[in-house]
This record gives sequence, C-alpha cells and structure tokens, in this order.
Amino acid sequence: MTDSVAEQIAALKDEDWAVREDAAARLGAAGDARAVPPLIATLRDSDKAVRDAAIRSLTAIGDPSVSPLIDCLREPNSVVQESAAAILADIGDARSVDALIGALGSSNWIIRMHAGKGLGRIGEARAAEPLVPLLQDKVKAVRAETAAALAQIGKAAVPVLLRSLKHQDWLVRLHAVEALGRMRSAEAVEPLLHVLFNDQDTSVREDAAHALGEIGSPQAVEFLLLAMQTAGIRPRAIEALGMIRDPRAIPALIAVVTGTNAPVQGRPLQGCGDRHDEEMFAMEAAVKALAQIGEASVIPTLVGALQNTVVRAEAAAALKVFGRASIPPLLEVLRRERDANIVYYVRETLAQVGWREGRV
Repeated sequence: MTDSVAEQIAALKDEDWAVREDAAARLGAAGDARAVPPLIATLRDSDKAVRDAAIRSLTAIGDPSVSPLIDCLREPNSVVQESAAAILADIGDARSVDALIGALGSSNWIIRMHAGKGLGRIGEARAAEPLVPLLQDKVKAVRAETAAALAQIGKAAVPVLLRSLKHQDWLVRLHAVEALGRMRSAEAVEPLLHVLFNDQDTSVREDAAHALGEIGSPQAVEFLLLAMQTAGIRPRAIEALGMIRDPRAIPALIAVVTGTNAPVQGRPLQGCGDRHDEEMFAMEAAVKALAQIGEASVIPTLVGALQNTVVRAEAAAALKVFGRASIPPLLEVLRRERDANIVYYVRETLAQVGWREGRV
C-alpha cells in the first residue's frame, strides 16, 4: 500500500519549487504528525511560496507542531524564528506562553508582533505585565497588536492598563485607553473620565471619549455633553454619545445639527489639501448619533438637515434608519423642493424605506 505522506515528505526535497510547494500543502491537508519535522525544515526553503505553504500546513496540523516550534524560537535563523512565532500565534496553545513572553523582548519587530498576538489569543493573565512595554514600541504594528492582545486578555489586564493611564509616554496611555474601550471595562469608566478632562495630549483625550462610547456607560453621558464644548474633543465626544444611545443627549445633538450651539470659532483642520472646520465634522457626527439613538422625534431635524450641503448625505442615510416613519415628511419636501440635489437624496431615501411613486 502506498504511503502518500512519506511520498510528499520526500517531495519536499525536489528540485522544482512548485513540486515542493504542492507537497507542503498536501501534508497540511493530511494532518499527519510525521510531517512536522520535515515541514519545519522546509521553513528554511529558499522559495517564499514553499515556506508559506509549510507555515499554513504546520498551523493546520496544530497540536503536534507546538513543541518543535517553541524550539524554533531559539533558532539563529531569523526567518525560521519569524515563521515559528507566526504559527504559534495562530495556533494559540497555552504551552507556548512562556516562550512567547520571552519573544516579546526580541530585537526583531515581526517576532514581537506575533508574540503579542499569540499571547492575546491564548488570553494568559501572566502576559499582561510583560506586554505593557510594547505599547511604546517604535513599530506601530507591534503597538496595535499589543493593545489588541491586552483587550483579549480581558479582566486580568485591567489593573495593568489602569496603571498605564498614568504612564509618562503618551503612546502607552493612548493604547491603554484603546484596550480598555475594546474590552468594555466598567471599571475603567471613572479613570477614563479623568483622562478625558485631564490628559495633556489631545489624541489621548479623543480616544478616551471613544473608549467611553464603546463601554456604553450611561454614567459618561453628562461628562461627554460637557466635553462636547471643548475644541479638539467635540466630534469624538459626539460620536461617543451616539454609541451610548442615551436619549438625554438628543437636545444637545439637535443643537449641533441646527448650528444653535456652535463654538464661536471652530478649530481649523488640515487635510487632503483642503481647509476644514472642526464643526463640519461635529455636525456629521451629530447626525449619525441621532440615527444611532433612534428616537423618531428627531426625524424633523434630520429632514431639515437635508438643506445643509455639509450633512445632506449623512442626514439622508440617517433617515433610512427610521423606515416608513420618514415617508410623510420626505414627501412634503419632495412636493415643494426645487433644488435638484436635495430632490435626488429625498427620492433615493424614499426608495430605500419602501415608498414607490404611484402607490399608497
């Protein structure tokens, strides 16, 4: 009887890279533990396609690959180390925790990134403290993966992240805020409110507003309404109010849409060669927030916002959320409106909510 696994293992040494790639892929599909050592050797192959096939197959084989791959993290060959870290991250086996914690100190950013990802997937509480220094890593991908990992670890990481809110490096504070928001930690509400009003970095304060929105605590509403009045924070505070979906925010959001509580002078923003005012973004955020809250009483405000070129598209999209309740006021606009652009948006919205001309 032919041993197909043995045949494919032998084919890993073929002169033709395509044959080696196919063999590596087939061994993964077979799932035979005998293939692990030769596939690990294939991580040194000169052809990237072959190495990638070996990576996928070792990941698919899973459990039998873990111990040999842990040993590969000590390999002098950086390509093998990177591949091993990536596979262990995807497998997410608890046996690799100590090795991955050790890999956080690698001089190779790719290894650090995969080590962080793997520790997050495993969810090991012991990894929280060693991960924190990577929140100030010089490579953005490492910082992002570390923040995501801490969020995945969850409750066990909360004390570490709360301490990190006072770190001297703004990047550490920023990513700690992001992680707390992602995990929706109720314990973080009051500390994040402190950050919202007291952190020296505007980016950190903006992210604190967003994190409070992700957590969704009604406790934050009155503070976010206050933060709306602060330049630089205003649009993110409005977005957060929409995420919380508390009707108490409706009057303030309507005032933003109608322009009745605009700051005396909006903060100018540079982007894409155009000069924008922060209030434009605040108005767009307020329209979206009203749709998220979903109270039908705001329909007249959204219909009125169709007159404003800044938020017309957002207002039309928001009205679709209310379904057929939007039809009567939109038909009234259609009856009297002469602006072709407004008529276009009204007709499109009516069609989306189920109205057809000529039908009752």
